[in-house]
Amino acid sequence: MKSKPIRVLIVDDHQLMVEGLKSLLEDEEDIAFVAGANSMAETLNFLQNNEIDVILMDINMPDASGIETTEKVKAGFPDIKVVALTMHEDIAVITKMIKAGASGYILKRTNMNEVVEAIRVVYNNGRYLSNVTQKIIMDNLGTAARQDELMEDSKPILSTRELEVLNLIAREHSNAQIAEQLFISERTVEAHRRNIFIKTETKSIVGLIKYAINKGLIDA
Repeated sequence: MKSKPIRVLIVDDHQLMVEGLKSLLEDEEDIAFVAGANSMAETLNFLQNNEIDVILMDINMPDASGIETTEKVKAGFPDIKVVALTMHEDIAVITKMIKAGASGYILKRTNMNEVVEAIRVVYNNGRYLSNVTQKIIMDNLGTAARQDELMEDSKPILSTRELEVLNLIAREHSNAQIAEQLFISERTVEAHRRNIFIKTETKSIVGLIKYAINKGLIDA
């Protein structure tokens, strides 16, 4: 008797990524692409009426981060396995995602064949970190070892560039003004903004500024 395939939901706000992963998974007899979702709300609504074994989870989404979405999924559907599939290479984000309940972490720039392997590993109650992710963790062992202490203080690990963007946001600069001042593209500014919100776990400019002042990241 043929065993049932591993049912997979892809959560990513880029439809081209969803379609590409769908095409990849269709070649696997033991894995079934069930659907794609573009937000946390869509993901949670879908799970109410559909059975899923593994979710491939992006971190940047329009209504909530993949970290928050993973926490919600694991709280409501603890048997579902989550694998982060993202561009984020920051040790702080990796740590937060794993603490949220992810069983795997893969970077989008790595070999996509790792996605298939990760699905099988986590489905069988294992954990999967891509080779690149493992290297990032090994290269940041000191940072990782301090992560719990930093998170207890609620002080996020922001890069120098992110701190620059944060300070300009606090001065009410627009994305265009920040891009001009830092000699980067507006798209890069938007990426930094998303990363800052994820790392600080804030959801609005007002909340971000209050948080940054309280933690000494910017001057009052």
